[in-house]
This record gives sequence, structure tokens and C-alpha cells, in this order.
Amino acid sequence: MRCGTRYGALLGPLLAGGAPPDLVERAARGLGLPGRGRFAVVVLGAPVPEAAVAEGPDGDGARWWWWRGAGGGDVAVVLLGAAGPAGAVARLGEHGAGPGGMSPVVGSPAQLGSARRLAVTALLTCAPGSREVVQLDERLPAALLVSLPELSARLLAEVFGPLLALVPAERAVLVGTLEMWLECDGSVGRAALRLRCHRNTVFNRLRRLERLTGRALSRPRELVDLVLALDVLRLSSAAP
Repeated sequence: MRCGTRYGALLGPLLAGGAPPDLVERAARGLGLPGRGRFAVVVLGAPVPEAAVAEGPDGDGARWWWWRGAGGGDVAVVLLGAAGPAGAVARLGEHGAGPGGMSPVVGSPAQLGSARRLAVTALLTCAPGSREVVQLDERLPAALLVSLPELSARLLAEVFGPLLALVPAERAVLVGTLEMWLECDGSVGRAALRLRCHRNTVFNRLRRLERLTGRALSRPRELVDLVLALDVLRLSSAAP
């Protein structure tokens, strides 16, 4: 349901967190939230489309309480249906809502403040310009990076410094090849097919990237450095 001023006044303390138990109980009762259940919080980076606002339970049996956040995006408390978080994310995607982040499942209204903070972190892992709605539990490494911006910037400079010094078009080719190689589970042949180039071209690009970064794709710890730096690059304005 679309929450008006009355519902906003009730949701606000729950989503802020730290409210005394008696206030949590009164707010939950006023909203019709059960004392126990499977809840999640969704934070959108833009206003929710009207088509996504359900009156009563949606087709999956989930119930939604929407509130307009201070930053212009909308926030929802979801009492999850049979399909769980995936069903809620799918429903938002069907109606063009996004970008957005969804918290892990919590068991009571008293935990909604913590859930909202985690949903905000999930939203921050969405790439610039993206319309995706993501679950925090599917973005935990990226969530760590956005939670520590100074360390993330240092990681990017340390791992990708020489790569970032290349002209944008050249950098984009190497970064795109690395991304495709990762999507293809480390298969040079499959990456070459999807990039429509010879496998030796992919191999040579990856070897050049290794020389520039000083890290080998065959060494697991160094591969972790490269993957994390790639996530920082994807989330930053420096992305190609």
C-alpha cells in the first residue's frame, strides 16, 4: 500500500532503529505488522512506479508498506510471501522499479532499522545508471568495498594504477576482456567466442593486464585483488 503521513509517522521510528520496545510495538500494531514474521526492507534510488504499489497482498502473498524517504527514493517494509526475497525483487523488476537494494531477512519489526541500513548498503553496490534491484547477500564483497570508501580507493590505485593511466579506449578493452573472462569462468576459448576475437587475442590482453597490475590470474590471492579492484572500478566514476 502507499503510505501517507500517518503511515510515515509510524514507519519512520521503525526504520530509524533504536526505538524503545513499547514504541516499536505500538507502531507495528498501527501498521498491521505481525510481531514475528519474515521481513525485508527495500530502499530505492528513485520513486517507486505506481504500478509496483500493491493494495493488500500481491500475487505472491507479500504485503508492502511504502514510505517516501528524505532523499527522494522510496522505502518499503515487505512481509515476504511464498517466494521470499527473490519474489519481491522479481516483482519490483517487473514494474521497472530501481535501482534498489534489499536487506537480508529479519524476524521482527524491532530489526527493521538495521535492515534499512543494510538495504542502503546494498543500493550503493548498484552500478551508476543501473536499474537493478539487488539483495545484499548477493553483493557482500561489493558491500564491504562501498562501506570502506577510503580503503576501496586505495585498493583501486594500488591494483589498477598503471591500468588507469592508459587512454580510456585501451583501458576499456583490457577491463572488458577481464570481465568476460570472469563471466566465462576463466575459459579463454569461451571468452574469445563471446568477444568475437581469436583466443590468442584474449590471452595476450590478459597477459598484458597481468604485467600492468603485477598480479597473476593463476594465483588465487592475486585474483581476489583483481576481482575486488574490478568491483571498485565498476562502482566508481572511473569505470570505462
